Amino acid sequence: MTPSVTLVNRLPALLHLCVEGQSSDMHLVVGQPPLLRQFGQLTTAPDQSPITAEEMEAICGQLLDGFVRPLQDRGDADGAMTSADGSRFRYNVYKRGGQLCVSLRKLEDRFRTLKELGLPDTLYSLCDLPDGLVIVAGPTGAGKSTTLAALIDRINQTFPGHIITIEDPVEYIHKSAKSLVNQRQVGRDCTDFNEALIASLRQDPDVILVGEIREIGTIRTAITASETGHLVFTTVHAGDCVGVIERLVSVFPAGEQDGVRKQLSLVLRAVVAQQLVLADGPAAGAGRTGRRRRTVMSEVLVINPAVANLIATGKSSQIYSSMEVGGMQGMQTFEQDIARLVSEGMISENTAYTYAKNPQVLRDRMHRNKTNPALLRRPMATK
Repeated sequence: MTPSVTLVNRLPALLHLCVEGQSSDMHLVVGQPPLLRQFGQLTTAPDQSPITAEEMEAICGQLLDGFVRPLQDRGDADGAMTSADGSRFRYNVYKRGGQLCVSLRKLEDRFRTLKELGLPDTLYSLCDLPDGLVIVAGPTGAGKSTTLAALIDRINQTFPGHIITIEDPVEYIHKSAKSLVNQRQVGRDCTDFNEALIASLRQDPDVILVGEIREIGTIRTAITASETGHLVFTTVHAGDCVGVIERLVSVFPAGEQDGVRKQLSLVLRAVVAQQLVLADGPAAGAGRTGRRRRTVMSEVLVINPAVANLIATGKSSQIYSSMEVGGMQGMQTFEQDIARLVSEGMISENTAYTYAKNPQVLRDRMHRNKTNPALLRRPMATK
């Protein structure tokens, strides 16, 4: 049965609603009106009728467009789409109690600079690396893909090479500029991350982006790719930079972990951890709806010889000391960046202490920033 015109038009109308409402996410559940996440808060969309089962079936049919096997096999399916106005969305269709549900996330409509994202310009130096492994970490929804898109776009605009991305789904569309860019989507263009990563090594890449590494095979292949002269970017779900290292090592059997630590010490070039926090300081401003916007706090670990030695010998607890004194190399801890956000009026002190892992270190850093404002100046990116 062909869906009616009204059913077919419901999805474009909902996507337009998401864009107009400056929403980051939209949730569709049968029997409820659409829910929108605006500036971190989930609210019911105004003047919208509940989604019917018939409407949900039509919406999912339009989103999946024939790629229904993952939904049948495992109960959910990922994908990305472009709306009529050019806005890009990532979606997940899943089953709940025998009914279909949809979560959509609106992606940025352009590649933003690191400064616009609230990240230090020093990270652009990662685009000039000849090889190695660069990891962006953080919880779901922290903007990891957006950060990687900014770095890949910089390489695409400045470097005459071959960039291969392996994603699930493809979120940001990179049109070949100075580089040749080939983007592969898991489930559509390849079976899984590891198989696509192995195949990419035979496709003459200079830069490889792997959407996420979490399984032992993909981690092992990413390390191998980094060892063989490729620059590999990827993401890991972890709370901080040291947590990334420990998480990657812990995936391997105990008998392999010492060897993996030594491999990581040789191929890892940098780890960036980031989180989104509510910007509730006096300089934060508010969105169009009056709700406070969010800002990024970040932690940066650059692998120098001293840090590499700490990784190889399993002395992860000492890495933070190197980060605290590594500002000239572009390093920073969360406490240092949180203190900067407080000094710039972007977040309140109450919010700062909520996110600080070491409140005393944060307190000392905020005091130093007040007495010596020059500490707030970030070093410029190196070329």
